[in-house]
Amino acid sequence: MTGSLLDALVDICGPGFARPARSVDQVGGRRAGFVAVPATGRAAAATLRLAAERGLSVRARGSGSKTDWGTPPAGLDLIVDTGRLNGMWDHHGATATVAAGTTVAAVQAALALRGRRLAVDPPSPGATIGGMLAVNESGPLAHRFGSPAHQAERVSYADATGAEQDSDGEDGRPGIAEIEGVLTAAVLRVEPLPETRRWLARAVTTPAAVAELVEQAVAQRLEPSAIEVDLPGTGAGAVAVLLEGDTDAVTGRAAKLAQVWGPEADQVGAAPSWWGRYPFGASDVTVRISVRPADLPAVTYALRDLCGLPVALRGSAGRGTVHAVLPPGLTARRVGEIVAGVEQVLLARSGRIVVVSAPPALAAQLEMAEPRDLF
Repeated sequence: MTGSLLDALVDICGPGFARPARSVDQVGGRRAGFVAVPATGRAAAATLRLAAERGLSVRARGSGSKTDWGTPPAGLDLIVDTGRLNGMWDHHGATATVAAGTTVAAVQAALALRGRRLAVDPPSPGATIGGMLAVNESGPLAHRFGSPAHQAERVSYADATGAEQDSDGEDGRPGIAEIEGVLTAAVLRVEPLPETRRWLARAVTTPAAVAELVEQAVAQRLEPSAIEVDLPGTGAGAVAVLLEGDTDAVTGRAAKLAQVWGPEADQVGAAPSWWGRYPFGASDVTVRISVRPADLPAVTYALRDLCGLPVALRGSAGRGTVHAVLPPGLTARRVGEIVAGVEQVLLARSGRIVVVSAPPALAAQLEMAEPRDLF
């Protein structure tokens, strides 16, 4: 059985591109049986059809940056690696067609040569187009441009029947979270590169002060590309605003915000070191909170009370979507109690909380976010 399955995968993907899994080929602490690396959408579809015929459990993998997020798989027979689904074409107009295994960084570098960009900045290091879209992973630029899914005109994917499909979803947006299969390519909107980028940052120590600074920035109608917050568990944090556009306009808008924020505002041409980075690692239990920006302080204080101490918080203060790192050493029951407590606070505020990441052993005992819930 093992030999015939491997032979069949090699027939589809080519010699050297299907193999028994190694120790690094894991999802949520569970090692896969095999890894297949198809080079085309047709090969990806054939791989999925074979897996369906053999009753195999399958996970897709891009760079692997988010592979341990969400619920660990009950079984894992086959990883479909999208690394050979790589490249970009039809990128001379308002959109670009990009293969799912292409890294976002590679696409941005290629487009920058023509003075353009994708208005996306997923925080995961080495994120691929497919991985970004699969969980709709948004970075700071989502404040102005919307999530990656909202910027996708169409996606292509392979499904378990062996078919290659296209989806433009409802209202012109791909229903990516509902797709059952492996993303193979996407048509994404392209934006001009801004002439100037400038960040204004102001030190902050409390959630209430964060809300005040965000309210002041929004009231100025500066058309910011992002408004982010970094609030460590202890010590001072910061609120930062990104302004983009032609140099004269950015200079004027930056001066206006600096006047409102006062002499403590720091104006620079480079992002703060924490900008566009997650505040958590693989060993952390992390929740994602989504709520109206004005309600974020109340929810943050409630989370601190439930945990018994301040928690590290980072994310989009302008959109009210942040990640918080819970204290180490919590049991699954205690994590559940904290999440339930925050849910009660969020209930009247039309917000939500999900557990994004946890060590595999703990994640198996928790109600983790599904891909459609992550972003």
